Amino acid sequence: MKLSLNEKSLIFSSTDIPDIFFTEYLPEANGNYIKVYFYMLFLSKYNKEIKVNDISKTLSLDFPTVKDAIKYWEDKGVLVKKTDGYSLADIQELEFSKLYSPKVTSSPEDAIKNSQNQYRAKAVENINAQFFQGVMSPSWYNDIDLWFSKYGFDEQVMLALFSYAYDKRALHRNYIQATADAWSKNNIKTFNDLEAYFEKQEKRNVINNEISKKLKLYRKLTTYEEEDIVKWTENYGYNMDIIEIALKKASSNNKVRFDYIDALLTDWHKKEFSTADEINTYLNSLKDKDKKTKQIEKVAYEYTQSTFDNLNSLYDN
Repeated sequence: MKLSLNEKSLIFSSTDIPDIFFTEYLPEANGNYIKVYFYMLFLSKYNKEIKVNDISKTLSLDFPTVKDAIKYWEDKGVLVKKTDGYSLADIQELEFSKLYSPKVTSSPEDAIKNSQNQYRAKAVENINAQFFQGVMSPSWYNDIDLWFSKYGFDEQVMLALFSYAYDKRALHRNYIQATADAWSKNNIKTFNDLEAYFEKQEKRNVINNEISKKLKLYRKLTTYEEEDIVKWTENYGYNMDIIEIALKKASSNNKVRFDYIDALLTDWHKKEFSTADEINTYLNSLKDKDKKTKQIEKVAYEYTQSTFDNLNSLYDN
């Protein structure tokens, strides 16, 4: 790997880092990746040939981590692979070209100007002030503008989206994009939609925790188990009173498995039971039926034994 620039005295020289790096790249990058980038930026001022192994030893990072870091910066376009090594791109020029790429992005001023109304522009200003201390990267303006158009969120939902990511300590594009996708799939457009969604999520969490507690599951429920619970509560319309009957049944039969519990609840749903009383009546009828069957079997057995004994008595003498 060969990185080049002018040689200067280490004592009096300095390495410049553009401000755009702190707003655009630093928040999302792994700490070790930043470490590798800074070192390579420093070395780019000197006509030195180095290898991945050299970076690994100098920075006390394992070899795979350095390779991953190089791949990360390559994917970002910050590091450009050449036939004789690598060169560092000018990230200021890189971000400038992103901002003014035709049909894809617009300038921060254009993003606000093209907003539907003054409330949307105000929302963008609030996001900048509340979550970026007034120094939001220019590319965020484009993303927000595009998300407004793509998802049809109102201004309060867009603010809530950034607030949600901020509270989760995940104020980066991938997380915000994934959250926005999830909200959109749940038909969220207005703040009322969002409140209803959060309320539903809270109810799900309460039921999930209650089921885990009753079954003594000292682990997080799997995605498939959570999907089963959604089916029981939202598709079947069953509350915890009904679900608990299935949990007790599974426990008493030593079959504390979600597939068994799901089979019980699905069977009750097919039988169109909608209350705990209906299900308990049904289960009691099964017990009575089973009890009567056992009584009949007992009488038949006793009758057979009695007949056999009588036949044997014929030969007593």
